[in-house]
Amino acid sequence: MSAITASHLSKDYGDVRAVDDLSFTVESGTITAFLGPNGAGKTTTLRMILGLVTPTEGAAAIDGRAYTELEKPITKVGAVLEATAFHPALTARTHLRVLATAAGLGHARVGHVLDLVDLADAADRKVGHYSLGMRQRLALATALLGDPGVLILDEPANGLDPAGIHWLRGFLRAYAHEGGAVLVSTHVLTEIQQIADQVVIIARGALVRQATLTSGTNLEDLYLEATR
Repeated sequence: MSAITASHLSKDYGDVRAVDDLSFTVESGTITAFLGPNGAGKTTTLRMILGLVTPTEGAAAIDGRAYTELEKPITKVGAVLEATAFHPALTARTHLRVLATAAGLGHARVGHVLDLVDLADAADRKVGHYSLGMRQRLALATALLGDPGVLILDEPANGLDPAGIHWLRGFLRAYAHEGGAVLVSTHVLTEIQQIADQVVIIARGALVRQATLTSGTNLEDLYLEATR
């Protein structure tokens, strides 16, 4: 069973078709790069997979079930769609503890995920004083709180410095190596090529290329050819 399945997904906003009959899968233990120009429908697709947007047609599933049908979805899938949804007066530790309590989880994971994203030393600082890169790390810590087997990330490298991007690359590679499934939307082609196992490229809401990446693949050339 695929960790993530998109089956003939379509989404209309009035007369505009944002996503058009899109199908693809993401297997456990792999990283899939989800690419396309601005406005191609990537974020809408991710939101449909996460149950935040209702498809006009088609369906999406996590481990064979719609997100809205998952029991304790926080333990199945973690998502980073933006890194700004934090109360500025809360510390990172408090933010995570509040979410853990709301999800019926213990607080034991809080310290662990702060260590995982290298925020332990800043855990008791108010989030309002965080840089964008630090908020990205906190967003990832939030996604990891339930120890999920699936990660869905939208531009996770945004705001990270070169050291942070290097860290993210290593983290995602290790996560997939341990059996996790990663779907990551990004424009940083040189970085994602180093870790992605497959690529899904869309344009104008429709699939234009899906391929397995090998050591000889030039992702930038593949992307430009598919989207021209």
